[in-house]
Amino acid sequence: MENTDRSNHQLRRGLCYSNVEGKKARSPSVIVIGAGMAGIAAARALHYASFRVVLLESRDRIGGRVHTDYSFGFPVDLGASWLHGVSKENPLAPLISRLGLPLYRTSGDNSVLYDHDLESYALFDMDGNQVPQELVAKVGELFESILKETDKVRQEYSEDMSIRCAFSIVFERRPDLRLEGLAQKVLQWYLCRMEGWFAADADTISLKCWDQEELLPGGHGLMVRGYLPVINTLAKGLDIRLNHRVIKIVRRLHGVKVTVEDGTTFAADAAIIALPLGVLKSGTIKFEPKLPDWKESAIDDFGVGVENKIILHFDKVFWPNVEFLGVVADTTYECSYFLNLHKATGRSVLVYMPAGQLARDIEKMSDEAAANFAFMQLKKILPEASAPIQYLVSHWGTDINTLGSYTFDLVGKPHDLYERLRIPVDNLFFAGEATSSDYPGSVHGAYSSGLMAAEDCRMRVLERYGELDLFQPVMGEEGLSSVPLLISRM
Repeated sequence: MENTDRSNHQLRRGLCYSNVEGKKARSPSVIVIGAGMAGIAAARALHYASFRVVLLESRDRIGGRVHTDYSFGFPVDLGASWLHGVSKENPLAPLISRLGLPLYRTSGDNSVLYDHDLESYALFDMDGNQVPQELVAKVGELFESILKETDKVRQEYSEDMSIRCAFSIVFERRPDLRLEGLAQKVLQWYLCRMEGWFAADADTISLKCWDQEELLPGGHGLMVRGYLPVINTLAKGLDIRLNHRVIKIVRRLHGVKVTVEDGTTFAADAAIIALPLGVLKSGTIKFEPKLPDWKESAIDDFGVGVENKIILHFDKVFWPNVEFLGVVADTTYECSYFLNLHKATGRSVLVYMPAGQLARDIEKMSDEAAANFAFMQLKKILPEASAPIQYLVSHWGTDINTLGSYTFDLVGKPHDLYERLRIPVDNLFFAGEATSSDYPGSVHGAYSSGLMAAEDCRMRVLERYGELDLFQPVMGEEGLSSVPLLISRM
């Protein structure tokens, strides 16, 4: 009896902080900050585990860097649009399958180099002349050989360097790998595509860490109907507060208190911070007490890249029946590429996808100027192109809710930053693609990190209450069912 009274007293003391109005709480409580994929996954998992969950989101919509737009009359993704790893090993596959959402496989290659198969490219020079497909394939093979040589450079040098610097060393050692003329321009295009994968320029990408992520089998698949149905399904029934921008997070021994922009406060036993790394780096959120030095250094040492989409809707299709159109040039900055959504969706839409410094420069333009810039790139290769009837432009680098697209490894910084960012600080837990060392920069990485943070949080909170049940799953049984993925190909 004495032990029961003591545990009840501890339970009441632990929960009294978690209710702003001072009423008795009946179950553990958590505040999740950020309604992107990671935050919604975490909130859904804790909701299944019978926690009281409040999800705070600064935008007027959910999804974060998943943003499916319907203003054209059909879905197009301004943010994430691929499932990287079209297989049952992908943690998102069961949910996508159950929803009956079709995927269009753009590549069967489990590689960061080719999210499209080589035969699906149509490359052109600045004068509008198409590059022979044989040359495209030959340079593609050469590009892979160059990257293998950079691995030798990595093994020999103890200090890190950029991918671009490693390329220079390779060309000094292997003159036979140097290219000239049109072939050199095609090589720059391949490097430009690599920069697009990391949303960063080659002179900032770490040689030591660029290929350390885990690639799931099955290749790459485009979400034909967009990612929003996945987000909406996970968010169903959750207590989500939109237009709630967090400005302060206070942690104490028995709870956390979160303050939003209008002064409203929320209190709970713990909090999961599922914010984009760019927002954490900006310092717009005050932590009290401040985060430990090791956590702050992890946030500071990460790179945040920018890749945007300029989506052009035309009244008819006038371009080749391929998945990818590209412009080759002397530098990666001048190169460009367009994703052809007509292959996957039947819509007359091209998506221009600038990355790195080019993306940052275009963000300084108005939407109209940005759309016109993208159209001018298209006119270089297709002079008879008709003007778009509609356009959409993303701003992931300047949007105060993201301040970047996704993370990448900076030169000279350790790869364990992902793990250091993930590790909890007292009753603050962290989620998001930047906390996933295996799957950074991906939707399934964000999703997995949300589930992991939810489980860590559940264990920690219930352990304090003496109610820990090691056999209680975070997700419901329906998360385990298996339905085949709906995959098409050209």
